[in-house]
Amino acid sequence: MRNRSHMPAALLLAACCALLSACAGAPQRPTLYDLGPLPAHARQALPALPPVAVAAVAAPPWLDSNRMFYRLNYDQPQQPLPYANARWTMSPAQLLLQRIKARIADAGGAPLAAAEGALNVPVLRLETDDFSQVFDSREASRGQVSLRASVYRGRTLLAHKSFARQVPAPSADAGGGAAALAAATDAVTGDLIAWLGTLPLK
Repeated sequence: MRNRSHMPAALLLAACCALLSACAGAPQRPTLYDLGPLPAHARQALPALPPVAVAAVAAPPWLDSNRMFYRLNYDQPQQPLPYANARWTMSPAQLLLQRIKARIADAGGAPLAAAEGALNVPVLRLETDDFSQVFDSREASRGQVSLRASVYRGRTLLAHKSFARQVPAPSADAGGGAAALAAATDAVTGDLIAWLGTLPLK
């Protein structure tokens, strides 16, 4: 009888242990990041462009997802590593395309989708080579964005240029990387639009 009187308490204890174990093993939801609103200081004097069609941004396979990547330059710099609990809201290529179109429109231009097939409108094609947070030490990192731009009129290549920017991260974590990559993207986009303004697009 004595052992039976302790059975409900033992069962309750086992149930509590099982519940705590299940909670501890539950997957953590990743924190989502995007590039944020366009900062006021980025709305600098940029040339107003004539209509230009902007094609989808091409990206290497390792960047073709919403994973956030970082690289340890001080240890295995050849290996891009994904954050376990941080993600972009969309792929870096989509983030870049969205930001570039917004900046062109903000500067008074008319960004068109390449699929619209407008006649006599030059097409801007972009390829991104890097969109990641680079750690030079455990405490110091930077956001690094590099891309290549080509402008076509029909099948004729009008111009081609590479762009790259890097901005120090305010903190050595995913949030700091997201902030640094947003700033680097705005810097690269400003360089791109300034370059487009020098081309005979009309």
